[in-house]
Amino acid sequence: MAIAGTKTKSVWFCTSCGYESPKWMGKCPSCGEWNTMAEETVVTGKKKSGDFSFSGEARKPVHLSDVGSGSEDRISLNNAEVDRILGGGIVAGSLVLIGGEPGIGKSTLSLQIPLNCPSLKTLYVSGEESSRQVKMRSDRLGGDNSNCFIFSETSVESIIQEAHNMMPDLMIVDSVQTMYTRNIDSAAGSVSQIRETAALLLRFAKETGVPIILIGHITKEGYIAGPKILEHIVDAVLQFEGDSSGSYRILRSIKNRFGSTSELAVFEMTGTGLRQVSNPSELLIPMHEDGLSGTAISAMLDGTRPFLFEVQALVSSAAYGTAQRSATGFDVRRLNMLLAVLEKRAGFRLSAKDVFLNMAGGLKINDPACDMAVICAILSSAFDISIPSDCCFAGEVGLSGEIRPVSQTDRRISEASKVGFRKIYISSFSPADILSEGIEVIRVSDVPALVRSLFRS
Repeated sequence: MAIAGTKTKSVWFCTSCGYESPKWMGKCPSCGEWNTMAEETVVTGKKKSGDFSFSGEARKPVHLSDVGSGSEDRISLNNAEVDRILGGGIVAGSLVLIGGEPGIGKSTLSLQIPLNCPSLKTLYVSGEESSRQVKMRSDRLGGDNSNCFIFSETSVESIIQEAHNMMPDLMIVDSVQTMYTRNIDSAAGSVSQIRETAALLLRFAKETGVPIILIGHITKEGYIAGPKILEHIVDAVLQFEGDSSGSYRILRSIKNRFGSTSELAVFEMTGTGLRQVSNPSELLIPMHEDGLSGTAISAMLDGTRPFLFEVQALVSSAAYGTAQRSATGFDVRRLNMLLAVLEKRAGFRLSAKDVFLNMAGGLKINDPACDMAVICAILSSAFDISIPSDCCFAGEVGLSGEIRPVSQTDRRISEASKVGFRKIYISSFSPADILSEGIEVIRVSDVPALVRSLFRS
């Protein structure tokens, strides 16, 4: 039943940018995306109650010369991986969004933070689970829950009022798609609700200095559910990656106003929650006996963190006339390019062969330094000759068959030496002043030189 003096109308919102239109349009005129308009019913003539200050006093303009230029106040979450990916801890008054697929570990991580950091008075707002369900999960995870307060509520006005009364050191909202505000007469999770809810929580965080962690769902396309403006409002966006059926999870920094976006954190899902993996190379290198063909180790760099992982390839005769090309965790178009280089520049006839490629550990690889390891794994499977287990590779392959240097080669060599590898193949065009650090560095100029050095009898 509508309130006296109010009217309802249907409005179309763009789920990508939040653009409002009185009618449906195939293409959003604001962001240019197609088929992103969603219909919602809104109430007009209703006075909003959100125009107030949480701190109790109005803000005034400040001269830029009077603003301090010191570093931001950071709060440690007692989680080395999360602190590092945030740039040294969460900044006071910041809004952090953690997204990921269902069952990937978002709620587990968000609850482990207050349980492992009892020095922080934490308000855990659960819009999806009851307080009893959260308690059962906390008992399974372990830790100290003496300073963690559970609030099962979905009204953002009630949440902000309770947070203003207790003034916690940290607030966690799980999830933003379940929250709603009374200012918007539409269902929770709609474009307008998510936009207004995030704006109110941001205002509360900035005026009171309480950092807030938001949990967000993602769509089947891999984007965080809700309008794109949600990612613009928050200060940092962290996204979980990995197969929910596997044990390893990667937390990647997509946006960070107070730190670098070239960071990632690796976790292992166990029966007692997410375990920090300080050295992912030890988990991603081979877990099988030596002497198997079709495997090669790549020294990869994701952001600023080097680690080594296994590339697996299988080459067999095409069973149905047309050769198949399949890649898991690797761009299949780049695989086709590398196969064309092998055939044109090195003379290997693979056009009648099925080629299957897999990145071990469920990783998704974008680093071009993996090209050399991919080629070596393919040739190892085609020749049925195993690559020595103490060899690894770091080099990009060009269209003319040359091995091109990659960035931060010295860090890759250092990581390989630390894990225990004895040889690493790099480009002959890499800087000459690279330190070997107890590992033999083999320089190759092109694919034929690589094949002669690696597979010579």
